[in-house]
Amino acid sequence: MALARTFAIALDGVRGHVVEVEADISAGLPSFVLIGLPDTALGESRKRVGAAAVNAGCPLSQKKLTVNLSPAALPKQGSGFDLAIAIAALAAAGAVPRQAAASAVHLGELGLDGRVRPVPGILPAVLAARDAGFATVLVPAGNLDEARLVDGLEVVGVTSLRAAAIRHGAGLEPVDEEPVAAKAAAVSEAPEPDMAEVAGNDEAVEALVAAAAGGHHLSMVGPPGAGKTMLAQRLPSLLPDLSDDAALEATCIRSLAGPGAAGRLVRRPPFEAPHHTASAVALVGGGSGRITPGAIVRATHGVLFLDEAAEFPPSVLDALRQPLENGRITIHRASGAASFPARFQLVLASNPCPCGHYGSSDAECTCSPMARRRYLARLSGPLLDRVDIRLTVRTMGLAVLRSASDEGATRRTSAQLRRRVEAARARAAERLRGTEWARNAEVAGSWLRGNHRLGASAIAPLDRALERGAITMRGYDRTLRLAWTLADLDAASSPDVDHVGRALFLRRGIGA
Repeated sequence: MALARTFAIALDGVRGHVVEVEADISAGLPSFVLIGLPDTALGESRKRVGAAAVNAGCPLSQKKLTVNLSPAALPKQGSGFDLAIAIAALAAAGAVPRQAAASAVHLGELGLDGRVRPVPGILPAVLAARDAGFATVLVPAGNLDEARLVDGLEVVGVTSLRAAAIRHGAGLEPVDEEPVAAKAAAVSEAPEPDMAEVAGNDEAVEALVAAAAGGHHLSMVGPPGAGKTMLAQRLPSLLPDLSDDAALEATCIRSLAGPGAAGRLVRRPPFEAPHHTASAVALVGGGSGRITPGAIVRATHGVLFLDEAAEFPPSVLDALRQPLENGRITIHRASGAASFPARFQLVLASNPCPCGHYGSSDAECTCSPMARRRYLARLSGPLLDRVDIRLTVRTMGLAVLRSASDEGATRRTSAQLRRRVEAARARAAERLRGTEWARNAEVAGSWLRGNHRLGASAIAPLDRALERGAITMRGYDRTLRLAWTLADLDAASSPDVDHVGRALFLRRGIGA
């Protein structure tokens, strides 16, 4: 019996599962049978592997070849199994030492010329191989820089199936081959927009600082030209660099989404701003074949900005409700399910009415009261109840602009404001040490109401708002979290009645 095995990785979201690739050569008519729940792209690997082996100078056996991908019940997707299938088949035929083939993980797509082509998701796949205890992984040469971000195992970049076979001890002469380059990673090197460019709007800037310090979601309503988009685009500049774990997760998502990691970890918080015509699938992820991450997944550990939020279909906006609460999104399709992280900061920006001039001092609103209510009702109550800060952004007058433009006017840069944010986060991290949370927006309300319960006088405005029905119980907890963030920004040991009152005003415009 000619049987050999090697290993590959099947991705489920950003998690990887080890797949055993078994190849068996038996008597019978020449054929190539692939079993183990492959999708269409993987099923076509029979043609790719056969042609690649011939052109690489190591043709497959002309007997009956059966390749099994185990566990058979786990769905396998994509062309990244090609190299593992080819190596297993060559090992079964005796062209590659079986022990060497079984000691490594193989990742990569084969071209008909025998070269190994880059595939998406290399970083999470190599992480899964390391966590499973493998010491060696063979990857396409075009993915080598990305794969080397993972420590603790030997990463070998191969240009072709022939080079991979030689690496395992096959008796073939080396051939110089041009590696297939990976698609250029779309990593922006442009500097982030700076808060110093914002003229006036001090109240809005302070609200953004609070949002950045605690990880709170933010909604801005105001007329066109008031600066909503300008403010939202500068929120990432207030956020600290990502921690090692967060950077690795963000880089895995970038690798899975396609552009690659450019050989370095993503250290700055990502910023996603989908157009208001985006579908629910574009926002949360999905697809009819391979399940791909959407904008909320790509914004993990960063900011998701929905400009003209009231123009999004209500069904698309309501798809955000569960990820906002859980920090994860699980997408179910007939072919299976995939789970992705989705812990992002949501920023909504919308006009106060269809014409945009309601409440403006320099233009008259032409919308009826019913049209205004219908327009803002597109942002559902359950969605807004998950937003901690609701800000009204007003157009700046000429006097404010001139004052902000004076040479002696003090401009707070993003670097200065970020230092405040980092200091506030450090205080929160110290208080939350030993828990599963790192930011105030993530803390369970029961923990705040139990372990860190505030005095009766401090909490009185919030209790009155709850009794009047002005806020829900979820809103009560979210206001408490925001009050703790404001206290951290002021270097206070705990929120007082002023912090609670400010938090209540930022959430609902309710005074103490």
